Amino acid sequence: MSTVDTNAGGAARRHRRGDPQDPQGTPPRMLVLWCPDWPAVAACLAEGTPLHLPAAVFHANRVVACTAVARAAGVRRGMRRRDAQSRCPELVVFAPDEDRDARLFEPVAAAVEELVVGVEVVRPGLIAVPADGASGYFGGELRLAELLAERAGVECQIGVSDGLFAATLAAHRSTIIERGRAAEFLAPLPVNELDQPDTDRAELVDLVRRLGLRTLGAFAKLAGRDVAARFGRDGMIAHRLARGLSERPPHRRRPPPELTVTKTFDPPLDRIDAAAFVARMLAEQFHGGLARHGLACTRLGIYATTENGEELSRVWRCAEPLTPQGIADRVRWQFDGWLRAAPGERPTAGVERLRLAPEETVEGNSLQLGLWQDGIRGLADEHGPAAEKAGRALVRVQGLLGPDSVHTAVLDGGRGPAERVRLVPWGDPRTPRNPPDLPWPGRLPAPSPATVHARPVPARVLDATGAEVRITRRRELSAPPHRVAVGDGPLRDVLDWAGPWLVDAHWWTPGGDGVRTRLQAVLDGEGETAVLLTRLGGPSPQWTVEGVYD
Repeated sequence: MSTVDTNAGGAARRHRRGDPQDPQGTPPRMLVLWCPDWPAVAACLAEGTPLHLPAAVFHANRVVACTAVARAAGVRRGMRRRDAQSRCPELVVFAPDEDRDARLFEPVAAAVEELVVGVEVVRPGLIAVPADGASGYFGGELRLAELLAERAGVECQIGVSDGLFAATLAAHRSTIIERGRAAEFLAPLPVNELDQPDTDRAELVDLVRRLGLRTLGAFAKLAGRDVAARFGRDGMIAHRLARGLSERPPHRRRPPPELTVTKTFDPPLDRIDAAAFVARMLAEQFHGGLARHGLACTRLGIYATTENGEELSRVWRCAEPLTPQGIADRVRWQFDGWLRAAPGERPTAGVERLRLAPEETVEGNSLQLGLWQDGIRGLADEHGPAAEKAGRALVRVQGLLGPDSVHTAVLDGGRGPAERVRLVPWGDPRTPRNPPDLPWPGRLPAPSPATVHARPVPARVLDATGAEVRITRRRELSAPPHRVAVGDGPLRDVLDWAGPWLVDAHWWTPGGDGVRTRLQAVLDGEGETAVLLTRLGGPSPQWTVEGVYD
């Protein structure tokens, strides 16, 4: 047993150092403890709701998590609130709260840490620990999984495999994958598994599926150079995961010691709101120091010392490089878990010293500075120096010309171009009124017109016989558009057109618009012109030019 443990530890050390004998980046053995539907379980624990009652957490009126009892009643993730409550009238409804989820998960992480060293919180509800050393000590991976399940104190599932990604999917299935068989385990799984929480691979997965690649194994068979050329960096990371390899190549740069950020507090920090304020400041400093060295952090170590000398520590792992906001969130969540723990488990005094350490870094390719960026943070960063300077200038203009003199655009949801862009005065909340990511049936496809008229320009749309193109009762064009006149201008031939896109708007209100029809047309003349034509319903339907394309 000692020989096996030594070899396993050597393999893990080679992986961390990027040893040439491990060119592919074979992942270390990982054990993942997963608490299904943790947001719903945490909400029940926080409110004192018995876990035998059906409960669900909703965001934007859709289920994001529900308990096993609610699932047995037919409630599913993504379901609308009305549908969920119709299937389960006694369903207890909760709002999402990331702070609550992290605070209540800290005792679970602490319980696991009493048994195994090297605990990493991936997100509230998911813990990863290195399996090699602990499994050898406790007599095997199965025995280690049984002990951790008993120690966690909550309903959980455990999986073991090579690498975090495969181990997470193994935990979803409560299974232990033999060493070296992670790729075989992943091959038949659907490619949708690549889109895990805390990742942004929905578009990548959708594209891969539309290309006919339905399983991880089919995606893994693609050549690496082809994946890099078609999908870029995110595709390469997903391709490595599908092959059962490490998320990134094994080469790691050892972070310089000066990248660790330490802060001493006098008086000691003993309030959550004060910790949240400090977290934002330290996160900016920590992230900026990494960016100056071309690095980004994927494992964040949070270490604290209380006034009475107690040592607190936790390591957070993230699939993507942490942003300043992500760092601040994890520091705030951790303080929330420490300071609001049960009596006897919380620190006996306030935190006197806080240290943030980059436990693992990768090259910060996504942090490459643009040509016009200022310092570390660019113009695109709404909290950067350049953005602050621009904001002061806009406030000065408002002071000279009035509060409604400066507007910024907000992307809203809608079907037409005028509905999707809303101007708000500078300083007002830039929050969408309508979610832009909803389906919006009948929405005009991309690209949107470069110029949208405040007042649509009247137009005439004629067919080949010279008659006006109308909308029939079957919601179809009476004939293909042949010639178009804009305003008082001459008739111009239609070289190409697309559509129609129909929306039956406000049919339920008296005097509503009725059917609104949109066409894209390219007109001949002095230089080709692409226009967006709209026909409004109602008592006197008329064609207008709603926008012009560049």
